[in-house]
Amino acid sequence: MSHISSRPGIAELTEIRVRQPWRITEGWAARKRRDLVGADGRLLIVAADHPARGALGVRTDGRAMASRSNLLERLAIALSRPGVDGVLGTPDILDDLLLMGALEDKVAIGSMNRGGLQGAVFELDDRFTAYTADEIAACGLEGGKMLTRICREDPGTAATLEASGQAVTELAGHGVMAMVEPFLSVRGADGRVHNLLDPDSTITSIHIAAGLGATSRHTWLKLPVVDELERVMDATTLPTLLLGGDPTGHPDETYAAWRQALDLPAVRGLVVGRALLFPPDGDVAAAVDIASGLVHGCGS
Repeated sequence: MSHISSRPGIAELTEIRVRQPWRITEGWAARKRRDLVGADGRLLIVAADHPARGALGVRTDGRAMASRSNLLERLAIALSRPGVDGVLGTPDILDDLLLMGALEDKVAIGSMNRGGLQGAVFELDDRFTAYTADEIAACGLEGGKMLTRICREDPGTAATLEASGQAVTELAGHGVMAMVEPFLSVRGADGRVHNLLDPDSTITSIHIAAGLGATSRHTWLKLPVVDELERVMDATTLPTLLLGGDPTGHPDETYAAWRQALDLPAVRGLVVGRALLFPPDGDVAAAVDIASGLVHGCGS
């Protein structure tokens, strides 16, 4: 992983937060913005909202994302590469990237509900604990993302659906993207939450998510790459970005699956975090360039 020495370090970011916190407000107001999508109508977004849900692991390393300085360096490298449109994160991460100057002319998507902490007894209670629609609009972010896990055996799902629907409506009222990430989920015998990644479960989750809110004019979906994806994507006309998840197989297999999926009309790009920020060989720039080549045809 190459080093970007000109970026402010953790100590400098902390000093700004202590003595000049208004620079965050001023920075959002002054940030150079861009259209959500360019001429090709596609997006490559780097995801970095996992830590706020207590999900710090990548593959077999359960603490891979524990170092904020390391994560910020990886994000800065990713955002500096051609074809990377922007980043998805919680306020703490996006504010750091803003102070680092890494969000100029980039799409910034605010992660909204991080309350369902990984491994908690209340994991399926996906409460809205981060960005609000009003704050997303006030900061000039390009959209808000919500995790919408649907568990028929958990009564808390009703509140999650209601809150997600309200967020979709409010984001649309501000004219910004509502990125909905739905799953049909179950709690297994081991007590852990499992997302059902078969085609029919994904199709059902799509139909539920697409109907959230008083309007769908700004709604995008964030979906996993599953089997029979052509049939799955026939379930919606909403523009869709595919997620990377926690990579387990060989990167070449992942890239091949993305390449095939990106040929589908409704699929408009990727939202990928760990697979790009923590590739097995550690070369963030190379992994990002491959993904940007798949999405935009501009990889190096």
